[in-house]
Amino acid sequence: MIVFIVLFAFAIVIAGIGYSVSAPGYSGEPSGNFDGTKFLNGEGYEEKSSRELIKWLLTREPGKWTEKTEADVTFGKKPANRISDSSQVITYVNHSTFLIQTDGINIITDPVYSKRVSPFSFAGPKRMRPPGIKFEDLPELDYVLISHNHYDHLDINTLQRIKEIHDPVFITPLGVNLYLNRKGISKTIHLDWWQEHSVNDSVSISAVEAQHFSSRGMFDRDKTLWAGFVIESANGNIYFAGDTGYNKFFKRIGKDYAPVKTALIPIGAYIPRWFMGPVHVDPAQALQIHKDIGAGLSIGMHYGTFPLADDGEMDPINDFNAIVGNENFILMKEGEFRVVRNN
Repeated sequence: MIVFIVLFAFAIVIAGIGYSVSAPGYSGEPSGNFDGTKFLNGEGYEEKSSRELIKWLLTREPGKWTEKTEADVTFGKKPANRISDSSQVITYVNHSTFLIQTDGINIITDPVYSKRVSPFSFAGPKRMRPPGIKFEDLPELDYVLISHNHYDHLDINTLQRIKEIHDPVFITPLGVNLYLNRKGISKTIHLDWWQEHSVNDSVSISAVEAQHFSSRGMFDRDKTLWAGFVIESANGNIYFAGDTGYNKFFKRIGKDYAPVKTALIPIGAYIPRWFMGPVHVDPAQALQIHKDIGAGLSIGMHYGTFPLADDGEMDPINDFNAIVGNENFILMKEGEFRVVRNN
């Protein structure tokens, strides 16, 4: 009886924590990707069960990682305040965080500066490499793009710091804005797949389809949307894929937003394939996305920073380098930048 009471009390505590960190859910009319309660992926997606999650957790064979601290790295140089010529300047900060500067506008994607990507400061995936650009060296930010509400993409501590210093507009998929609003970030815009927000006469930002899922706790699974984004500009279109598995919608992105001058595509957190396949592309699929969308230049992301799956630090890099060939698809070091000119 005592054991039962202890187990029951433990379950109540766990459920309470799971509820407390869960994000508020979207409320709206049913649509092609929303059944009135939760969001859905497109045709061909196979969601993994809780039993399969437990199987993976019990049989994990994580690859090797080596932690690097600030003392081990050289930070990238402070970015320019603005880029007002006809070029794009793309700076890789870390993981899925890029500083995008074009047409006089500064945009940052999925900014994460915390030590862990977790609801807890003492547990969860730990940062293995520092951000390539110091937080205080970021230029004035106009827009923040959030692809979905997972901790390695929506880092609320970083977002609150950005809000206090830069006061930008935060663009999210449907429902993710509600969590930001709860946390004191009110300047938000939320978009469904294929919806567009006009920045000015020459720049717009559209949310596009991705194949993934959402949750921050135990009771908000798929209650908010996940997405990629396309920045349309006279200086060339930029595609940020967010976090995604592979499906046929990439060809639509390439067709609807042609020509894509620059694409930011994930290559990591893909092992084991039997479990990660539906929600994370591997390097070969990333290369296929590059071809599907007809990108002039693609840059890899979502690798080498946080141990999220069983691939080691070097697995995505080695697997990518083995197949990239002559394709204009590159990997950059944290803090490195690329100037993409509008020829």
